[in-house]
Amino acid sequence: MPFEIVRPGTHIDFIGKRRLCAAISAGVILASLIAIPLRGVRLGIDFAGGNEVQVQFDDGVAADEGRIRQVLSDVAHVDDASVVRYGTRSDNEFLIRFKGEDDDVAGAEPETSGEGDDAAVEGGDEAAADQIVLLEKALRDGVGALTVQRVEFVGPRVGAELQTDGLLALFWASLAILGYVAFRFSSRFAPGAVVAVIHDLLVTAGIFVILGLEFDLRILAAMLAILGYSLNDTIIIYDRIRENLELRTKHDLAEVLNQSVNQTLARTVLTSASTLAALLSLFFLGGDVIRPFAFAMLIGVLVGTYSSIFIASPLLLLLEQHAGATTGSTSVAKSSASVRKKGKRKKR
Repeated sequence: MPFEIVRPGTHIDFIGKRRLCAAISAGVILASLIAIPLRGVRLGIDFAGGNEVQVQFDDGVAADEGRIRQVLSDVAHVDDASVVRYGTRSDNEFLIRFKGEDDDVAGAEPETSGEGDDAAVEGGDEAAADQIVLLEKALRDGVGALTVQRVEFVGPRVGAELQTDGLLALFWASLAILGYVAFRFSSRFAPGAVVAVIHDLLVTAGIFVILGLEFDLRILAAMLAILGYSLNDTIIIYDRIRENLELRTKHDLAEVLNQSVNQTLARTVLTSASTLAALLSLFFLGGDVIRPFAFAMLIGVLVGTYSSIFIASPLLLLLEQHAGATTGSTSVAKSSASVRKKGKRKKR
């Protein structure tokens, strides 16, 4: 007997729980909005501006992330520094990222780098250069001999541009989703898909705010990946809804939606489980560099699976009911039939 995640004939009333799930989603989003003035939004140096220094300790120097972080805090007075091992353990190389004072990066250029002990710090002002020199001296005295491989400054103006570009990327991606779903299915399918992905981004960002985690380019990349993943899951369910509407146009739309979600449940569970397994491996074994991205993706995959079932499909039902359809399925069925006829004409 084959192993089955979801047995055929399974009938779970997902649509009947739509109000409860909508209340839960609204509660999480509201909690994140309340957390913004209380905890603030922590921006990484990609967005807020700051410094990045790559150093390599000489062979035989016992250096690790904890010791470097402690020296930076106690001696160089650099708090909340991010210290990540760069390369293999034998390379003894580390990437140090920390926010500078407001006046440290006010006149900094987007990027400046140098190599060797006398790495040039062009583009940053004298205060920023002095801070790097102090950091280098503290590490030499507290950890061991080292070579400064690279120094980079990110100014606040550049960070503001990155924020704007990131928001525009999310906006245009959502707009493209709206157009694609409206063309591929029906104009009444499109809002559900867009609201679902916006919901996923808001909840993921809200959890980061509540937990006090930083937003940087890695999180922006995760947001874009979440947007694509959530859309993929929603499209699978929408496709089954359209197929069932073509076969069962006289049935109540709520029943058709429930049937469609249940029929695709096994695929949804398997896809989400395999994705989560890969992300858990990245989170626990990938190291500090990839861990924020993996954590954001873990939240996004869970929330994306949830929204495809409890947000996108119920919103389709809501739009049909608002349109005044008698059974809630006639207009969608017509649009589905037109798409089917269009496909047949193309084949000919």
